[in-house]
Amino acid sequence: MDFSWLLICALLVFCMQAGFLCLETGKIRSKNSINVAAKNLSDFVLAAVIFWIFGFAFMFGDSLGGFIGLSAFFFGETQSAYQISFFIFQMMFCGTAATLVSGAVAERMSFIGYLCIACILSAVIYPVVGHWAWSSSYLAGNSGWLESLGFVDFAGATIVHSVGGYVALAAVIIIGPRIGRFDADSHLPTGNNVPMSVLGVLLLWFGWFGFNGGSTLQLTDQVPLIILNTCLAASWGGIIASLLHYYYKRFFDVGFLLNGVIAGLVSITANAHAVSPADAMVIGLIGGGLLYFSTFWIEKLKIDDALGVVPSHLVAGIWGTLAVALFADLSLLGTGLTRWEQFEAQLIGVVSIGGYSFILSYLLLSMLNRFVPLRISAENELKGTNVSEHHASTELIDLLGSMHKQQKGGAFNEAVPVEPFTEVGQIASQYNEVIARVKQEMTKRDDAINDFRASEKRKSAILQSSMDSILIINLAGTIIEFNPSAERNFGCTKQQVIGKSFIDLFIQPSDQDIIRNSLAYKFSGSEGILRNIRNSITLIRHGNASFSAEITVTSANFGLSNNNEFTLHIRDVTRQLKLQSNLRQLAYSDPLTGLYNRTYLMDLLTKAIDPNHYKNGNVLLFFMDLDKFKKINDTLGHQAGDDLLCEVAKRLIEVTGPNDTIARWGGDEFVVLFTGDFSIEIAHSKANEVLALMRSPLLLAGRKITIPTSLGVVITEKGKEYKAEQLIQHADIAMYHAKQRGRDNYQLFEIDMADKVQRDFNYEQEMLLGINSENQFSLMYQPKVTHQGDLLGFEALMRWHHPKEGLISPIEFIPIAEESDLIINIGEYALTQATKQLLLWQGMGYRNVPISINISGRHLVSERLIPYIQRLLIDHPIDANLLEIEITEGVLLTDIDRCIDVLSQLKGLNIKISIDDFGTGYSSLNYLKRLPIDVLKIDKSFIDDCATLVEDGEICGTIINLANNLRIITVAEGVEDKDQLDFLTEHGCHVFQGYFFSKPLYPSDIESKYFTKIIS
Repeated sequence: MDFSWLLICALLVFCMQAGFLCLETGKIRSKNSINVAAKNLSDFVLAAVIFWIFGFAFMFGDSLGGFIGLSAFFFGETQSAYQISFFIFQMMFCGTAATLVSGAVAERMSFIGYLCIACILSAVIYPVVGHWAWSSSYLAGNSGWLESLGFVDFAGATIVHSVGGYVALAAVIIIGPRIGRFDADSHLPTGNNVPMSVLGVLLLWFGWFGFNGGSTLQLTDQVPLIILNTCLAASWGGIIASLLHYYYKRFFDVGFLLNGVIAGLVSITANAHAVSPADAMVIGLIGGGLLYFSTFWIEKLKIDDALGVVPSHLVAGIWGTLAVALFADLSLLGTGLTRWEQFEAQLIGVVSIGGYSFILSYLLLSMLNRFVPLRISAENELKGTNVSEHHASTELIDLLGSMHKQQKGGAFNEAVPVEPFTEVGQIASQYNEVIARVKQEMTKRDDAINDFRASEKRKSAILQSSMDSILIINLAGTIIEFNPSAERNFGCTKQQVIGKSFIDLFIQPSDQDIIRNSLAYKFSGSEGILRNIRNSITLIRHGNASFSAEITVTSANFGLSNNNEFTLHIRDVTRQLKLQSNLRQLAYSDPLTGLYNRTYLMDLLTKAIDPNHYKNGNVLLFFMDLDKFKKINDTLGHQAGDDLLCEVAKRLIEVTGPNDTIARWGGDEFVVLFTGDFSIEIAHSKANEVLALMRSPLLLAGRKITIPTSLGVVITEKGKEYKAEQLIQHADIAMYHAKQRGRDNYQLFEIDMADKVQRDFNYEQEMLLGINSENQFSLMYQPKVTHQGDLLGFEALMRWHHPKEGLISPIEFIPIAEESDLIINIGEYALTQATKQLLLWQGMGYRNVPISINISGRHLVSERLIPYIQRLLIDHPIDANLLEIEITEGVLLTDIDRCIDVLSQLKGLNIKISIDDFGTGYSSLNYLKRLPIDVLKIDKSFIDDCATLVEDGEICGTIINLANNLRIITVAEGVEDKDQLDFLTEHGCHVFQGYFFSKPLYPSDIESKYFTKIIS
């Protein structure tokens, strides 16, 4: 029977109700256990009834726009056995979501208020969000709007657990924390029966096998892996939560073990069917970690979640749902989305379900709270909900009440009532005996204290076992007591010092007058040693050896001014001071170079820009970055890289003064801070001086190299306020501009640089959106022609039509895209559009003309290019020989072997290869010989003056001759006048491109200007 598995799993899920009951009753105080049990049973009863009447209809009925169902009310009369089994399984899910709230609001919510919350969750929250994501599980094709987007939540990490968590969060915010929960001087107990809570978690774990395993809706081959993943995630969630608590608190907390297991179970719930066991382990680990840190985060916000429902169910549920996109085998999800698209769908689901659940529950509960108070009174809370809500009084409660009354009134002479023949009566009888004995002992103690008070004031100060040196002196400075630790510390015995002057024996001569003055004023004067605080001083041991010490002075007054005694607690802090010095060195220095580190620099810079520190001066800041430092590590090794960084530090010390501060910012970045009176001219001079020294060659790993450096310069203006982070950012921006201007130079910060950085960032975000729209990016095509103007092909040129700024030049947006994977998206867009255009012209009967597409270096060496072109040629049946890939010569400098491999694969697809901007790079002729090149394009910078400047003409002639010898076609780009055309034709170039023949054209203009239909 195909429904037997569903029924078994439904019963397993039902066991989770017993698990929640055990967990909650064990973790709350016993005075509230009956109330918690009543809530657990009642909320399931209400949820089941509501789900039968209309909840199932809302969730799985015929969809209204993908937002709510409107059929199958009062379920079960006409449905099949499988459908009824499906209903029972889903009813258990609804009951689980409702039960979650109970643990969060325990110990202070009214029973009636809680039942109202259970009704709200079961009626208008859980069924609605369930319809959004699961409605087609019952009726095929009856998809909710989230399900249509590709949102996946296999067994309800968000739909069940996060929804319950959101409602719980809204409830605890409205009702507030338990009395004394966040008081500094009180600590609420963690529970009354931890073994019961452990049993509860084990029952939950057992029920979760049905929770996740049953979500396949049939007993399939997936079920064993799902159960294994469930086990692994739960185990690792408990492990990491426990270990984190041990790492930070140095002991194991059973509560975090329990909640860590639950967090692992919740985290795997959304993805158990589509991840590997290793992925399940990682998901559980992260879920347990999030549980741990979010627990303390909500405590910091003073949100009182009694059982940790929000961290273990809400936070872990969100993580598990997002983890679907990060870890799942996309082919098993069946959504047809890429990983990024899947993540976007998951994020939309998390945000929309969270917003709906929290906002709606918060609004409804806030309104409900006006009419039906959700929280019991403070008196009833202290009394306990067992009594206040259910009148479930016991002998123990009566006894505690009597004891509380006795404690509150201070009437310890009165005995508490004794209930005979019960265990509680025996406790009360024993308590009365203890009170009587305590009264007797207190009387004896008071007598003893009065008898020995005078002598104890002196003797209590001398602690024979103390690690500190303890001395007692009188008002004259004479030593009265000298403990064993003082003997060891000062190197002399008690008999040697008793009756002698503490000041003469142990105070340095230079400090003796000050200390005598302090003693005369009873250590209450304006200088020297003061009472009741730690005083730092240098003392002398026997033999005149000095040491650093801390002295704390307390006094005892016996009524006469000349009878004052002072107890000196003396601690040798020599080792502590050395340790502090070492720690400070570690905290503020870079271990590799010995320079200051970022922390110290920021502290110093903050002080330097304080207006009180530089009223008569200003600050000059250099931000340095070594150009292409990664190549040093990759080619010569990390040790050579470390040696290079140390050499840079040495050179910076040479070029700076003793009052300047040099810091290693991180990696190969250095910051130099100058304070004084600086002008722009001085800033230029110092920057040139630094760069000149950096350019000096050095021997590194047996090779002679230079250190090209990019430098950003910031100089403050007098009287203007700055922030340290702002100055560092400006210097970093200036350094970035130095790199953009060819590296190995410096740039002085200007406000336009920051504007450009912001603009570039905005462009990057807008390009990401624009490339996915239909009307922002487009291709224009510039013809390639013969000397007579006959059409030979086109070059595809990208154009961006910004929705606000209009047409933006490729010179602006292409370099920005080059810095990220956006250039790959743009390249794929160009390939797709050019291929579609070729296919369109082919279908219109126009003759086949090749199109060249520019591909960036990042795109060329990525793993995406070849598979993308292969799929493109399969989806668009055109001759691959009509596509020509253009790369710039500079690309070959990055990874020539990888470039050769990719270009060879492209040639294997019958695609032509063109080298653009030839002559501007530094390609080796040996590499050129190995490259599978069809076309060389002479850079426009040489074409401009080829007919007028001998040097440019020679370069063009050499390139053409080289290409002809290698049987490579030469294309001259940027031809703008007849003199250039004649010169290039005379030297053997036959293909031209430029404004002399045509500007870039849109397809419609090309068709009217160049194409004629083939007459068949």
